Amino acid sequence: MTENPSPPSALTIAGSDSGGAAGLQADLRTFLTCGVHGLVAVTAVTVQNTLGVHDRADIPPHVVAGQIEAVASDMGVGAAKTGMLASAQIIHAVATACDNAGIGRDYDVPFVVDPVAASMTGHPLFDADGLSALREELLPRATVLTPNLDEVRLLTGLTVTDREGMHTAAVVLHRLGPRYVLVKSGHLVSDPECVDLLFDGSTFVELPGPRFNTPHTHGAGDTMASALTAGLAKGMSVVEAARYGKWFVSHAVEHSYPMGAKVGPVSAFWRLAPEDR
Repeated sequence: MTENPSPPSALTIAGSDSGGAAGLQADLRTFLTCGVHGLVAVTAVTVQNTLGVHDRADIPPHVVAGQIEAVASDMGVGAAKTGMLASAQIIHAVATACDNAGIGRDYDVPFVVDPVAASMTGHPLFDADGLSALREELLPRATVLTPNLDEVRLLTGLTVTDREGMHTAAVVLHRLGPRYVLVKSGHLVSDPECVDLLFDGSTFVELPGPRFNTPHTHGAGDTMASALTAGLAKGMSVVEAARYGKWFVSHAVEHSYPMGAKVGPVSAFWRLAPEDR
């Protein structure tokens, strides 16, 4: 019997969403439908639904680091991304483990930092120490930083209200150390288009897309960052992977659906072949 070849692999370092819309569930769903084997380092378990985050339990930092080192040493990691990191202690453990595994902007394995600092309902996901650790320890290790506009404000103090402000924010964030900054425009609701902005320190690349008239966007940021990560794991350049992520999340938002009392999830079902019965 001939063995099938191994697919590319990507690692998500993120929290669990019991509602299945965001977090590591969104990452794994995206990896799968992008043709990438998903690896996981769980950072926290949340108790949440569309009404909000009701409780959470953080995973001990040494266990988070151990998960990263275990999969990297045995299975290999083609690219990695972060999501919710919960605390300064976990961020420090992740930074050290990624260095040990050769993951980061100065290593062979690309590292996408999605600076998840608050839930969709505004529930803070870490404190001031965690925000400082994110800024000081992870941003300088990032191949690509992928903040939304709320996260731009938390990281820089800048309130972005237009595309010109996105350019300014990208420059300020790039000075904090990432190789590329991808500022996501989903929250810029006054703009009739959804034009994200990629910046490498010298060149801006616009990633245009439609703005769909739907409230159901839970997990959109995770989905774009994980599709970008999947692209990097498949050998794409950062610009190619960013375009790939934009293409994927645009379709996911277009096919989003209601689930629960409030904001429903973006969908990966559009990538599935119809069932032939």
